[in-house]
Amino acid sequence: MPISWNEIRDRALAFSREWADECSEDAEAKSFWDGFFNLFGITRRRVASFEAPVKKGDGHGGFVDLLWKGVLLVEHKSRGKDLERAARQAFDYFPGLKERDLPRYVLVSDFARFRLYDLDAEAQPLSRLPLTGEEPVFPPVKGGSRGVVFHDFILADLSKNIKLFGFIAGYQTRSFGQQDPVNIQAADRLGKLHDQFKATGYDGHPLEVMLVRLLFCLFAEDTALFERRLFQDYLEQRTSEDGSDLGMHLAQLFQILDTPSEKRLKTLDDQLATFPYVNGQLFSEVLPITACDKTMRESLLDCCALDWSRISPAIFGSLFQSIMDTTARRNLGAHYTSETNILKLIHPLFLDELWAEFHRIKKNSKLLFEFLKKLSTLTFFDPACGCGNFLVIAYRELRLLELEVLRQVRQHDQLMLDVFQLIGVNVDQFHGIEIEEWPARIAEVALWLTDHQMNLQVSEEFGMYYARLPLKKAPHIVHGNALR
Repeated sequence: MPISWNEIRDRALAFSREWADECSEDAEAKSFWDGFFNLFGITRRRVASFEAPVKKGDGHGGFVDLLWKGVLLVEHKSRGKDLERAARQAFDYFPGLKERDLPRYVLVSDFARFRLYDLDAEAQPLSRLPLTGEEPVFPPVKGGSRGVVFHDFILADLSKNIKLFGFIAGYQTRSFGQQDPVNIQAADRLGKLHDQFKATGYDGHPLEVMLVRLLFCLFAEDTALFERRLFQDYLEQRTSEDGSDLGMHLAQLFQILDTPSEKRLKTLDDQLATFPYVNGQLFSEVLPITACDKTMRESLLDCCALDWSRISPAIFGSLFQSIMDTTARRNLGAHYTSETNILKLIHPLFLDELWAEFHRIKKNSKLLFEFLKKLSTLTFFDPACGCGNFLVIAYRELRLLELEVLRQVRQHDQLMLDVFQLIGVNVDQFHGIEIEEWPARIAEVALWLTDHQMNLQVSEEFGMYYARLPLKKAPHIVHGNALR
């Protein structure tokens, strides 16, 4: 569970003071980075390794100072060394890494300074980059652009820049447009896995439920519902490389996710016991155990390598429709009502009126509390909900309005201790009917995941982690004929 931003900032200030005079790379670098990860409540050895062996671009072997596979590569130098040269050395390791292990972030430091590169951020032309007195490094950014986004700051300013490292803390979550490349990658990778399951004869209802559960696990470990890399590490470390026992391990994992901690066996494997109780009936059904092979295991691990926090639940329906139809897999969004058009409907239907009411009463504390209660009692219904796109956007917008009300309440009462007790809007206010079982299940999980994204936004706003796990409330999505 992520610690609060307030606590992280306090730790960052203490860390800056502790390391203000350190200069020797060989003597203290490892302690420095262990302490750095501890700022975020993360045990470094849980996610990253020192001196990871990798072939460099010139074909010779080398050792990465610190590698968090798929997330972060660190190159560390003694105080006063050239960070530009350190960055070039860091990027020289890229050709020797597996595709799924390529990091999104590269961080170089000499104790006194940090330079953080974000390789997935929108590339910028050289003229728009911050001027540092040095020509910036141009790593292998996808698309061949020569622009790259990076941030420079000194150790003393770490606390001011600490939110750049939200990806370590577990707070970062972003949604991109339906045509963003990460959504295409998600459709391709899950689609590949779907085809492999289906080719073995594992099809129909069991396959649909299996993919929904895998989606939840992939999303959960990238948005702090699970510990970071918990699902991926379990697959990598506990299943055979030939994939022969993958089905058995997934079946056991699903059973654990449906079992409260106090009811689990005392002799349960420690790694399995770390997974939280999910509830919500998502994992309650017992599925046939599938027989997997090495290729299927690799495909699932490739899915783990994506940052699922970047994929908006609002496009899950379109994504899964493309998965089920191999000919439409690269036409993501063909049967998807755009977010713009959904907003055109729900604003005049109810949102405009609610926002207008909020602005009328926002200076009155008593009326604000009554308005919060009103939001938690509203009911929303889509009689032919499909994969839930309308419900997901409506839920998100209602939570954003609730968040704005909470901000206003905080202005009236600075001494209020627990704003989270005032959060009342929940997924059980949302109802739908869908004639096909597959979209109905997608609608349910999309609403749960949207709920968690909004909880992360509330967490960042108020400085404390907030999550609803185990899931105590569920959307009311009925699989049936709406006309009946």
